[in-house]
Amino acid sequence: MAALIEAMWYQRKLKGKTRVIYLLLWPLLWPLSQLFSAISRRKRRQYVDGKKIAYRAPVPVVIVGNITAGGNGKTPVVVWLVEQLLAQGLKPGVVSRGYGGKAPYYPYFVESDTNTDIAGDEPVLIRRRTGVAVAVAPVRSEAVKLLLKHDVDVIITDDGLQHYALARDIELVVIDGQRRFGNQQLLPLGPLRESCQRLNEVDFLICNGGQAQTNEAAMYLAPSELINIKTGARCAATSLTSVVAMAGIGHPPRFFATLDALGVKPVVCQPFADHQAFTQQTLLELAQQGQHLVMTEKDAVKCYSFAEDNWWYLPVDAVISEPQASAIIKRIIEVKEKYGSPSA
Repeated sequence: MAALIEAMWYQRKLKGKTRVIYLLLWPLLWPLSQLFSAISRRKRRQYVDGKKIAYRAPVPVVIVGNITAGGNGKTPVVVWLVEQLLAQGLKPGVVSRGYGGKAPYYPYFVESDTNTDIAGDEPVLIRRRTGVAVAVAPVRSEAVKLLLKHDVDVIITDDGLQHYALARDIELVVIDGQRRFGNQQLLPLGPLRESCQRLNEVDFLICNGGQAQTNEAAMYLAPSELINIKTGARCAATSLTSVVAMAGIGHPPRFFATLDALGVKPVVCQPFADHQAFTQQTLLELAQQGQHLVMTEKDAVKCYSFAEDNWWYLPVDAVISEPQASAIIKRIIEVKEKYGSPSA
């Protein structure tokens, strides 16, 4: 099903069975897409017109989101932002919906040893990677209020562009440079959460891979050494033989392409659904098809409790082009100066 949806949304010229299914579904999907569009516009308009009041935090709020469903590389951008702001002497905190997790209560503060079943994979990854305060809640304003008790002076939200109940100061949209906006139709006919016109209103556009447009910052994900999930040992990706690769992210082919660019030719490339939970038995059976199991960092945070000695993950870092990268940080600092101290 996922492959069919991917083809219907992103392939320019559908052929064969996929084209037939798309034509059969069009009469159903088109009105649903129009309804989704109307609801989406109305929801935003209620906050723009003041009919609904958004929560305004006493510190700057920076949204890292997108207008398409699925993974675009938002979490690496969040990590990059956190690291850049820490280098500037600021105290950022991160809020997230916590998709894929089910906390015993909300808002929930993510500790360094919090399980992904509770907080979701992305919040746990961010907490482990950066060490900053992270909170999750379906109502993001509640997560923000919790973070304010932990001495933060900038809030970064991982996703949440369409969560208008939270007022924001700066919006960053991450674009998949390879797939872009597909057929430019709204859900469920296409991948869009909002129309492409929404891009004219955000502060910064970041193009992850592909060819960046003139108004977009170019970005790529730079891989480092492989890290052993169980021992923490590091090694070059090309030093492993008979690799089984897996990825449970928004667009698994991106990870497999990264391995290929590093010179790694896996014997198996196994995609999984985004945020999918893994059992030890499933991954043990998969790993038996080679000598080493290699996965993304986002997958690895779900496997620490049962990882084997031959399981590895590949961390990546967002690299954003200049002068746009400096302009993003400069804008955040300028907004922060206008707010002053959170206790003021």
